[in-house]
Amino acid sequence: MTPGASRTGHPRRDPGSRSPLQSTAARRLVVTVCPRERGAVVLPLERGGHATRLDATGVLAALRALVARRGLGDQVQVRDGCAGGCWSTGPNVDVRVYAVVAPSERDDHVALGWKTYVYSLPTLASLADVIDDNLPRARATRRAGR
Repeated sequence: MTPGASRTGHPRRDPGSRSPLQSTAARRLVVTVCPRERGAVVLPLERGGHATRLDATGVLAALRALVARRGLGDQVQVRDGCAGGCWSTGPNVDVRVYAVVAPSERDDHVALGWKTYVYSLPTLASLADVIDDNLPRARATRRAGR
């Protein structure tokens, strides 16, 4: 048996190591909002803001505006497409987490992790949490003490 390997020959994971979603390494997000989903959510765009009624088109526009306002265009892409959950009311959002590659390298399309907000957007404190939960260094909307 190779040192540091399990009985199956796979490397042993250090119990103190982080999963890819917990990693502090640079990451980029692809956020997909399904424009076909019917229904709406009522939640603030950012923490501490006033709740707003948003259908899928509104969620898509609000996320794009948030990314632009925060200057996260190089880290977060917001697009429309299938996000799953098509059999009931949405809006539904899918987030894929990718590693950031060096400028001379091509982006890979192997996700380190993903999270879906299928039927769960109303449970968030704000729409900005879709980004904040998945891009830890982008927590610009969080106020001190919250």
